[in-house]
Amino acid sequence: MIKIDVLVQDKNWKKYISNPSKYLKKKIKLIRGLVPINKKKEFSFSILLTGNKKVKFLNNKFRKKNKTTDVLSFPFYNKLEMRKKTRAQKKIYLGDIIINFYKINKKNFISEFDKLWIHGFLHLLGYKHYKNKDYNKMNKLENKIFKKINV
Repeated sequence: MIKIDVLVQDKNWKKYISNPSKYLKKKIKLIRGLVPINKKKEFSFSILLTGNKKVKFLNNKFRKKNKTTDVLSFPFYNKLEMRKKTRAQKKIYLGDIIINFYKINKKNFISEFDKLWIHGFLHLLGYKHYKNKDYNKMNKLENKIFKKINV
């Protein structure tokens, strides 16, 4: 099971998604079999839906980049720690995703939003894209998940 907590900090989100929590919970149910996680465990994570100011602050504080961006992911564990936790515990907190409303293309808002939270979610699972090989692997799974949730 995958549980998600959604916090909406910028009211503009509601113009495009009336109930982001309900929307995301529905989407999360669809991806269960596509992501490499133990089905007997309970995973959880949070998403903060906010704007430029908060994203810039967090990006500067934790990544030392004094600029805004579209999505930030803060995994609670690295890959090795995640493996250990998965063996030892039934409930595992994956981490936090922060998404910036103002960096999403409004013409394709829902699909752009889906791409961002999927990307952030995969980072919480330990995926990275520093090398081409890793980028291709992550991108392939992102596209597979995106197609599954937008049928």
